[in-house]
Amino acid sequence: METSVYAKNCPSRQVLDRIGDAWSVLIVGSLAGGALRYTELAQRIPGVSPKMLTQTLRALERDGLVTRTVYAVVPPRVDYALTVLGRSLLGLVGALQEWAEAHISDVIEAREAYDSRV
Repeated sequence: METSVYAKNCPSRQVLDRIGDAWSVLIVGSLAGGALRYTELAQRIPGVSPKMLTQTLRALERDGLVTRTVYAVVPPRVDYALTVLGRSLLGLVGALQEWAEAHISDVIEAREAYDSRV
């Protein structure tokens, strides 16, 4: 199968959309140290709504990047962890996080310069 993220209907574009989504990046980065419960993920990612966290976790699970393990205990316990495929994203996600943190002042400066011209 020939793939190209530039082709409108190519499934690789959907994967690029998934792994390029801010919530996905933050979830993958949060799971780098190992499995976490839903509430632990929510605490590590301030600002994510329960709906978005649930939708993103489901999409990552569907794409084979995250596993969801349900334990039959009271109260119910559900853990999320990266799969081998998901762990293969850690270098990319780490690089994105490092770049964003290293260059935020440059971006803010560019925004201010742009806004002053408009």
